[in-house]
Amino acid sequence: MLFNSFDFGLFLVVVYSLYWVVGSSNRRIQNGILLLSSYLFYGLWDWRFLILLAGSTLIDYLGARAIFDTTSRFWKKFYLWHNVFWNIGILVLFKYFDFFLRSFYALWGEDYAPGSFNLLDVIIPVGLSFYTFQTLSYTIDVYRGKLAPTNNVLDFMCFVSFFPQLVAGPIERAGKLLPQIGNPRKFLPEKQTDGLRLILWGLFKKVVIADSLGLAADVIFAEPEGFGFLTLAYGAFLFACQLYCDFSGYTDIALGTAKLFGIELSENFKHPYRSRSFTLFWRRWHITMTRWFMDYVFIPVNKILPWSRRTNIASATLFTMLLIGLWHGANWTFIVFGLIHGLVLIGESIKISPRKRLQQVLESTPYLSKIYLWVILCGSLVFFRSPDISSSITYFGRILSFAPEPSGVYSIILSLGRAKIFILYVFIEVLMGKRRHPFLLMDGKLPRLVKWLVYYLFIYWIFEFYVVEEQFIYFQF
Repeated sequence: MLFNSFDFGLFLVVVYSLYWVVGSSNRRIQNGILLLSSYLFYGLWDWRFLILLAGSTLIDYLGARAIFDTTSRFWKKFYLWHNVFWNIGILVLFKYFDFFLRSFYALWGEDYAPGSFNLLDVIIPVGLSFYTFQTLSYTIDVYRGKLAPTNNVLDFMCFVSFFPQLVAGPIERAGKLLPQIGNPRKFLPEKQTDGLRLILWGLFKKVVIADSLGLAADVIFAEPEGFGFLTLAYGAFLFACQLYCDFSGYTDIALGTAKLFGIELSENFKHPYRSRSFTLFWRRWHITMTRWFMDYVFIPVNKILPWSRRTNIASATLFTMLLIGLWHGANWTFIVFGLIHGLVLIGESIKISPRKRLQQVLESTPYLSKIYLWVILCGSLVFFRSPDISSSITYFGRILSFAPEPSGVYSIILSLGRAKIFILYVFIEVLMGKRRHPFLLMDGKLPRLVKWLVYYLFIYWIFEFYVVEEQFIYFQF
């Protein structure tokens, strides 16, 4: 069930009505409604994976309880690694087994025969990477003594499966989300209003902007041999914009939906494309994932490496970014994407004067830094978007060779003119500044009638541009 579908709209109305009819004085019943609706939401993708979701939830719940209850250092580590191996093992089995097997065969020059392993050649359970990381952080934080495990299995199951953020984040920490689930939620009109406005803004970004840009980007990336270097550079730029509007649009809908139920989720984007360095970019892009890798990969790896401080940081940065790339998918293109960003981040940490690193110099030169960020970002996203390394090389080859445009190609691109509304979106983004959504600009400044006209205009655009239920890009991860 997609957020940008009429089915989800009906589903949300029904669940929302039941939830608030029960009332905040009946927290357990509300949580029961949340759990049942979350499992229904997830089961409509593929009911078989409900067993995996429930199994992982119970194993992590019991594992954290066992870690907390024992005083033995040995058994604490045993229960921790049991949970880590279970979660990572499930992730590797479903998401990476086929990739590792193909790579192993290719290494020895052998042809891979997938029919021999068709038992494991299955679809990836939607949201697996997200809820796996969420439960892993809970277990690790209990082991580190940062968090006391909950005794309420219903609350914990709601924490893992809360449907607004189940399939594509934000990756919530138990320290923030569990207390909200465990305590009564009040019906606050201002939260309901802000939640609906976030949903409207997220749908606008997804349906009107991302899907429109995707029409052009898909044509260009499908056959890079048929376009010249200018169109290919344009296609990489379009995909960069599509990716942001698609994923941040999903996040806005998730945050807005959670607000309707009286729950605050973590902010996942802080205008990353306005950054002047990749160091700043990764503090603003997919924030909850970046923080997860920082806390549970970068810092531990940096501590155990035996070299100098500078070498340790560089090695841990590169290793972390390679894992972030691989997290996005079982393909060498994602690994190259992570490698590029890792090397760039290491480069930005180099001192070019006694007092300044490259990152600081870039952030003090706005125009140069924008060119630097967008050129490298769009280049790395060619790997992110391409189906394989060979296609990426073809794409770059035509750009770097300044391949001319075939006759008539401009009419093809201009025929996809629905992407022109992107200019309006850029104007709105500039106008809203650091605000989370543009409707905050109207608060206390415009009459109610004008506000409703603006809302109806956005609703009109959504219906006008809505063609088909396009899946969110990050659902595949």
